[in-house]
Amino acid sequence: MNPSTLTPGTPAARTAVPGTPSITTQYLARYRRAVGSAADPDGPLPVTGAQRRFVLARRLAPGGRPDVVPLFFAFPAGTVDLDRLRRAAGHLAARHPALRARTEVLRAAPVQRLCAAEALVERAAARPGESAADALRRELARWAPEGPPLRLFLADASKDRAPDDPRTDRDEPVELLALALDHAVCDEQSLGRITADLTDAYRAGLGPADVPQDLAAEEAQGYRDAVHLQLAAEERASAPRSLAYWARRLASVRTEAPRPPHPSRLATAGATEPAWSADPAFPTHPAGAARAVLPVAAGDSRAAAFPVLLGAAATAARALYGPGPVPLFAYPWGGRPAAAPPVLGCFLNTVVHPALDGGPDEVTTRWWDDLDHADTPFDEVVHAARAASSPWSGKLDGMLTFEDLHRRPPLALGGVEGREVHVEGRPLRVPFAISVSYGSELLVRAAWDRSAFSDAHAEEAFAALVGELHARTGAMAPAL
Repeated sequence: MNPSTLTPGTPAARTAVPGTPSITTQYLARYRRAVGSAADPDGPLPVTGAQRRFVLARRLAPGGRPDVVPLFFAFPAGTVDLDRLRRAAGHLAARHPALRARTEVLRAAPVQRLCAAEALVERAAARPGESAADALRRELARWAPEGPPLRLFLADASKDRAPDDPRTDRDEPVELLALALDHAVCDEQSLGRITADLTDAYRAGLGPADVPQDLAAEEAQGYRDAVHLQLAAEERASAPRSLAYWARRLASVRTEAPRPPHPSRLATAGATEPAWSADPAFPTHPAGAARAVLPVAAGDSRAAAFPVLLGAAATAARALYGPGPVPLFAYPWGGRPAAAPPVLGCFLNTVVHPALDGGPDEVTTRWWDDLDHADTPFDEVVHAARAASSPWSGKLDGMLTFEDLHRRPPLALGGVEGREVHVEGRPLRVPFAISVSYGSELLVRAAWDRSAFSDAHAEEAFAALVGELHARTGAMAPAL
């Protein structure tokens, strides 16, 4: 189907029938019915569209484990005082309502309640033969779903090689700190606020009792307002016109993209492939990984860099999946809705991006068009595509995440700035993931599911991505 020739009789056009409630509208109606009959003076809050997805994914995941967002920092051994860090983390939980939110299902409606302040800060002890990174990965994989959404783990890396950074030649003993959050309570903007506030609370020796009641009440009201404003924006973005846009955008995509014909290394390795962890909650084999560092030219901006990254990710996807099908990548995007206070929380959406052929200008034009409809929740987009007779189930072939380090202050504890490192090998929810950190340079990392792709094939796709980025580095015009 050519999306430019849609007529009122086509399946895609039928997704925009007036009077059909959107998923968001139906959820809000169900939430209001549930809350109206609940004897709770404070009242549970609704969940945002992204949180709605995370709640569902958590219910389907083995053990009910949520999606976890970790940051890793290396500190000189002995720098971090665990008791002081525990108080500081508790201070953040008492101040920021999102860090006290717990999701539950109330009369068939997912909701979130603001509970007592709690944070988990523990030392992660390495087992015999484990590195500090292994110990941290194991702790994150064992994440108990009933605990607090903010957790920190400290592991001794003094006997390890310099963690995860080939440019590091430091010889002093170090410790690795994992700062991890349930993704349902945070987004990129939240991470910057957390590192800044944790630094301040640690330096001042603050704990949960040091949050003034009026400030706690102001933050709680701000969080409530932001959640309701986010849902209002999502409901507007779920109108028939937006759903018809996504139906047209995905109408020509032939899904699902098949597995590549290249044999997986793990599929042929058999019993000779060594297990990397004896923990049953952990995968037997780590994901494959690669990384590259590219310069950023003066004057380049986030808005200019991102469509270049999208185009390069599409190139990698086509190299992975071959000709014919159009792989579907996605990327998180969003921020606080207009008039919302800058509270911590999960105010984002997963935007679908078909990896179509096209030059840089064409990719940029498509991206800007997509951003006009980027508030449409992911489940609404899937529903619109299916209503237009697409075979797409909502499964993604890859993910691109982009972090602007200019928006995240460093984490400093004991007067020492932590050196951020990247611990690879954690379980993946998509076959191929690209992560880009945008600072004074571009740190580009890829991870892939070795049951889907051989290392050689994935590394070829990553080389194609890096080659395209390298060719365009310094040629990205500043955004207007």
